[in-house]
Amino acid sequence: MTRACYISALVLAAVAVGCTSRPPEAVDPALAAEIENIRAIDNHAHPARPTAQGEAPDRFYDALPVENLEPQSDPVGLQPGSPASVEAARAMNGARGNTAKVLDVMGIETMLANRVEMGPGLDPSRFRWVPYADALMFPLDTSKLAAKNSDRKAFFALEDIVRRRFLSEAGLQSPPGSLADYLAKVVTPTLERHRQGGAVAEKFEAAYLRSLAFDPVERAAADRIYTRGGALAEADYKPLQDFLFRYIAAECGRLGMAVHLHTMAGAGGYFEVAGANPLLLESVLNDPSLRKTNFVMVHGGWPFIREIGSVLTKPNAYLDISAQTLLLPPSSVAASLREWLAFLPEKVMFGTDAYPYTKELGWEETGWIAARNGRQALAIALTGMVREGEITRERASQLAHMVLHDNAKKLYGL
Repeated sequence: MTRACYISALVLAAVAVGCTSRPPEAVDPALAAEIENIRAIDNHAHPARPTAQGEAPDRFYDALPVENLEPQSDPVGLQPGSPASVEAARAMNGARGNTAKVLDVMGIETMLANRVEMGPGLDPSRFRWVPYADALMFPLDTSKLAAKNSDRKAFFALEDIVRRRFLSEAGLQSPPGSLADYLAKVVTPTLERHRQGGAVAEKFEAAYLRSLAFDPVERAAADRIYTRGGALAEADYKPLQDFLFRYIAAECGRLGMAVHLHTMAGAGGYFEVAGANPLLLESVLNDPSLRKTNFVMVHGGWPFIREIGSVLTKPNAYLDISAQTLLLPPSSVAASLREWLAFLPEKVMFGTDAYPYTKELGWEETGWIAARNGRQALAIALTGMVREGEITRERASQLAHMVLHDNAKKLYGL
């Protein structure tokens, strides 16, 4: 279904109601049409750049591609042959290979591209870079961390590749002998190169590798762990990771970049959902030394919907609805949106989590599905708020623009 057909279907459905004895439509058709026509800023996605015939497929759309995991029970939204995937393929017919046209079909003005590196075919005026920083937290041997399960084994092997890349860019073959040199010669220069390369934020997929409980750690304690080196057990390695995360976050604030964190149940049968609870980030958000850094909790924390809402009162805390719009029905996302928009609407942003899962469901199709569902969820939430007298129709329009565009524009200075 094209965007125009979708609007028409909503309008026709509203007209067809006719009889006042039938319940009102869940969506105000005029509001839905307005929402559909707002060109959005997508806060989180993984676009793959087009490649020429004979060229190796693009693999830089994720530092930790999910195809490296053991099989899991896939949600309905990711199963091949679903009605949504058929609609998405039809909508994207003729757009594949032209990334700007893909964004136009999705109704997206600017997409924040989570990628190890950018490349040809991703116009920097439409795609803004969000590179990965997790590898900087693991300067020492990760073999004991990787031994936990097959997913961690695959992921830490991939992080080793990214870490070697960072070291090579710093002119090194291995991490320096002291923590001070590691910070000065690897961590800070890497972040500065990212910023100079156009990055607006740094992404952490840390919840796939460990919990989000980044405790405060004294520099001396981190120094001792770094100097000790070797393959450390999880408990012994964690304080160094915690120190490095906060150092990286502070540097991001200094450089004018936000910090993005995966906060949602994740891919893979071994993913530890409890470790992605946004409440684990509270000590980070309460750290006075990090108040100049903006933290965006990507994917809206599902299933910790109310937990994530409660920490939005922190002045530097934000969230987006990416992935939820792909994996959950619009009515479920609408319920969460309604709570957040009644609480702190200036902290809520639109996102798709467009991702090249399969040949049938590439980033183009998943992005289209998530964008459609996200707009529908927003329309449902705002319609309910208007009809129950919580906000005016004019305020609903303002909130729609904030979520889809203005909040992100302000946060990143786009």
